[in-house]
Amino acid sequence: MTMREVNSIIIVGGGTAGWMTAASLKHHFKQRIDITLIESSEIGTIGVGEATIPTIRQFYRQLGLSDLDVIRATRATCKLGIQFCNWHQPGSQFIHPFGVYGQSLRGTDFHHYWLKLQQKKRVARLGDYSLGAVLAQHNKFTFPAQKPPSELSVFDWALHFDAALFAGLMRKHAEANGVRRIDAKITKVNRRASDGFIESVQLDYGASFGADLFIDCSGFKGLLIEESLATGYEYWNHWLLCDRAFAVQSKSVAAPNSYTKVTARPAGWQWQIPLQHRDGNGHVYASQFIRDELARDLLVKNIAGELLHEPRKILFMPGRRKQAWNKNCIAIGLAAGFLEPLESTSIALIQTGIEKIRQLVAAGKYNDSIVREFNETTALEYERVRDFIILHYKLNARDDTEFWRHCRAMEIPDSLQHKMELFKASGHVVNYRWEMFGLPSWLAIFEGFDYLPDAYDAQVDQLDEEMLAANLERMRESLRTTVADTPDHGDFIRQHCAVAEVA
Repeated sequence: MTMREVNSIIIVGGGTAGWMTAASLKHHFKQRIDITLIESSEIGTIGVGEATIPTIRQFYRQLGLSDLDVIRATRATCKLGIQFCNWHQPGSQFIHPFGVYGQSLRGTDFHHYWLKLQQKKRVARLGDYSLGAVLAQHNKFTFPAQKPPSELSVFDWALHFDAALFAGLMRKHAEANGVRRIDAKITKVNRRASDGFIESVQLDYGASFGADLFIDCSGFKGLLIEESLATGYEYWNHWLLCDRAFAVQSKSVAAPNSYTKVTARPAGWQWQIPLQHRDGNGHVYASQFIRDELARDLLVKNIAGELLHEPRKILFMPGRRKQAWNKNCIAIGLAAGFLEPLESTSIALIQTGIEKIRQLVAAGKYNDSIVREFNETTALEYERVRDFIILHYKLNARDDTEFWRHCRAMEIPDSLQHKMELFKASGHVVNYRWEMFGLPSWLAIFEGFDYLPDAYDAQVDQLDEEMLAANLERMRESLRTTVADTPDHGDFIRQHCAVAEVA
């Protein structure tokens, strides 16, 4: 197959996606590939992706940045997971933590032992056996042990950060390593007549710039991948009904939580993300079930602190681009697709898109096989995340609004149906390659929505039930002792990484 050399890359669009891409690719390829980023300071960015998952820490560590560096630079707080309020039914609550549950035994996963005792009502909620969940329940935080003495001591964490400050940090890193930034609007995309590849982009001041590879970070509009290349979009709005959001920042009125809080609303849900200097808030909703004005008012009514600006309305369409890589253009971030911010996956999908570029174009060349591999793995990854998010809606037991009734009754993808049926029949959670969420995450949602199997691994019955119950109680007590000796999240921030004189 024809190999195409990549000596130059143009990234279209800045923001989180553009500058993460620029910083990472320049760090990886160094002087081997020339990288230029084109953005217009007159065009704003979406910038509501302020909650992350733990993989973000791997990303910036590859750039040589420490956790404390990033926390201080972005006025961040620490995130142990997500608290779901009223999702299963009004008054319900559970935490999806980053980390494992309990300790496996004799090669059998902990949750099978828990399932046996749960059927006999001899055990606490699953979250009581996760250090990350119990820390979050008590709003505590400390760095995990570098060498945990047992599985029971294992947890992971992510950040709540100011997305604009993080993009600025990435820009600083990228430009320091030689990325060239051009502040201009693109007025025309020029394509080669012979094969339809993008040849150059023309700017509003008359100049044009060409490259071997173009990366589209232009957001929902997809300036290159869609407006120029007409790649097409696969819509998932028949499964993911939420298509709009209002977002607003507010003054903090309490110590920051060590988790993201998401609360179910009549036709969607509301997020609350604590930073050191303010809170981020939003209401994600389905426009066919609630009018914009009511959605806005519902958000404002449920924010404790003073608003720092007028709520911004954001329109989106859940789905993905039919090809994330088309000809010599790769879409990253919102240009590639969007799956609503429920599980903080937007920035993570930016990161995995960048990783695939680094892996597949490692030699500075690509051919059709590489393009096909990129597209197939990207599609699988988006579909796996899609299924995980749909699960949150499908399993609800609410009967108070048409939206939640519709979600519970709707048809779901065959891939999700299979995963649910397999767990229900055997207690087994299948994990696939290119899947962002592993066993603990699926268990958190299954248990949080009371979707539990009747079966468990037969190995469990080889252990005396009384001994098993005593072992699980010791685990629970051990976690309570650990958490009691852990500092409050707010105290941890003040001691280690607070930003002085924040507004």
